[in-house]
Amino acid sequence: MTFSKIIAGTMTWGSWGKNLSTAQMTHLINYCVEKGITTFDHADIYGGYTTEADFGKALKKSPVKREDIQLISKCGIQYMADTRDNRIKHYDLSEDYIVWSAEQSLKNLGTDYLDLFLLHRPSPLMEPGAIAAAAERLKKEGKIKSLGVSNFTPSQTDLIRSKIPLAANQIQFSATHFESMLNGDLDHMILHGIQPMAWSPLGSVFREDTPQTQRIRTLMFELIEKYKATADQLLLAWIMKHPAGIIPVIGTTNPERISNALKATNIDLELQDWFAIQVASQGHKVP
Repeated sequence: MTFSKIIAGTMTWGSWGKNLSTAQMTHLINYCVEKGITTFDHADIYGGYTTEADFGKALKKSPVKREDIQLISKCGIQYMADTRDNRIKHYDLSEDYIVWSAEQSLKNLGTDYLDLFLLHRPSPLMEPGAIAAAAERLKKEGKIKSLGVSNFTPSQTDLIRSKIPLAANQIQFSATHFESMLNGDLDHMILHGIQPMAWSPLGSVFREDTPQTQRIRTLMFELIEKYKATADQLLLAWIMKHPAGIIPVIGTTNPERISNALKATNIDLELQDWFAIQVASQGHKVP
């Protein structure tokens, strides 16, 4: 699978965030593609099951050709929303539900296929055989090109891989949430050729004021001058230097920040600067 070096996450495009109009979404889609971001990340639950359809309407009005972009969506979380009869948030990874969810996403996005379809969260009740059967049905009908997971551990990933190949795993990863770098998650993905994608790639650096984020921001003041780059660019460059080839999924709708993110792909942090960011985050030297 080929994705852009930066992925546009759509979670906040609709009612869960900026509540963009159709015209604004169309403009944002066009802007992303013009700048080189051709991969768009969705999930059925975004906007209480409404954002995919909003995006689909915007895409239909865009001159962007379907074959020039990649669409990702996710399924499995049964969220409490006006459009669903759910008494409690739960997971459903049964064969029929996976197939139905994919078909709903296709309908809402106004497309015939998804480039990547992810299981949004692991369920304690998931059966790898049922998941494989659903994916095989969808692939045979040309409705998905590949299957992946999101927020799965290595053992949970291997459980599904025992029945069907997996192309990607979308995990939380950033300078403030780097556990996957130490607990074997990323090692496992490298070993098995699974593409890592990182949601919330800037972590809590700009959202929280803690000793950890204070240390990182202090270091950023030094590195900003050295690299002639912004702090968000440096944090993304830190992620992308990892040999797993992690692709950040950015959630911003701000054109300037989108352009900044793309410029981060050209920053190669020096080895000691890369470790300096890790040390600032964890608050002590490496072992």
